[in-house]
Amino acid sequence: MDIHARQQFDFFFNAAIERFVDRIEQRCGGPVPALEKLRTNPNGEGVWLEEFTAALFRDFLLDNDAGSAFILQALARRPNTATLVPDMTVEQAMSAMARSAFAAVLRIKTDEQLEQRLAFQVVDE
Repeated sequence: MDIHARQQFDFFFNAAIERFVDRIEQRCGGPVPALEKLRTNPNGEGVWLEEFTAALFRDFLLDNDAGSAFILQALARRPNTATLVPDMTVEQAMSAMARSAFAAVLRIKTDEQLEQRLAFQVVDE
């Protein structure tokens, strides 16, 4: 991946993490329940990882074959986490793979971010 494309991906990814962490903290009532829900059911109530990823791709105009290729190129060394349906077109398969790979990395980094917030949170006693 070219350096400029890598920089664009990193900016996009960091923005996604920040947005996702803020949203699930608000929806779940803080970092502790957000982290618990993220770990137990990332597509459950208040977290909705796959829905967030799909909306993010739409917002950043990545919900097309070129956007999928951009994401897949950035995450080329990651394991494939997409479950593909045999009747998919190549474009649909690329899109599913891109969203799945991105969501997997987003989940890991969100977990790390919530852990950091918990580590530096002031505890009332």
